[in-house]
Amino acid sequence: MLLAPFAVFGLITKLVANLGIEVLAGMAIYVATVILGVVLIALLYFAVVKVTYKGEFVSFLTQIRELLLLAFSTSSSAAVMPITLDVVENKLAIKPEIARFLVPLGATINMTGTAMYQGIATVFLAQVFNVDLSLSSYLFIVTMSVAASLGSPATPGAGIIILSMVLEGVGIPASGIALILGVDRVLDMCRTSVNVLGDVVSCITVQYVNDRQST
Repeated sequence: MLLAPFAVFGLITKLVANLGIEVLAGMAIYVATVILGVVLIALLYFAVVKVTYKGEFVSFLTQIRELLLLAFSTSSSAAVMPITLDVVENKLAIKPEIARFLVPLGATINMTGTAMYQGIATVFLAQVFNVDLSLSSYLFIVTMSVAASLGSPATPGAGIIILSMVLEGVGIPASGIALILGVDRVLDMCRTSVNVLGDVVSCITVQYVNDRQST
């Protein structure tokens, strides 16, 4: 663990020496693109909440604020699962049978942010290594990103391992991961937060549909 930062620095130095210093400028665009994607997904979830949540939207934000902060700091949907259940059942008044089914399920397969990140990272590294992506390559990236994220462990850094599989599938050197490894932790925190938000919104939506059917 002590040597890991030096190893990552060495890998980045070698790649920058081979590809040019301008690749670091592209990193800023890459980070901004991922964060923008996370924000857009979050806004979509908030739009769903506006329609399906019975209480006030400001109250909803207050109830989930600490949960999202914990998800951001831990980068793990599984680590905050007990807190997610507590918030959903006790603060948002979701039925236990709905919450206890959807929250564990969502922590396992609801990796929307991870899937989006893998697609963006693959396209970014393809441009860095001058790999031309055909339409079939894009379809492969989308399919693999979604499929791989469904089985992605809810632990920090798991997305990097799955990303290497996607890169190899379209002919991009997996060594390119060293370029994005330095900023991956921050991006992992952002996408975990939106994944947990998706779990909460799914519970609210299912209860909304259930209540509509009951009436």
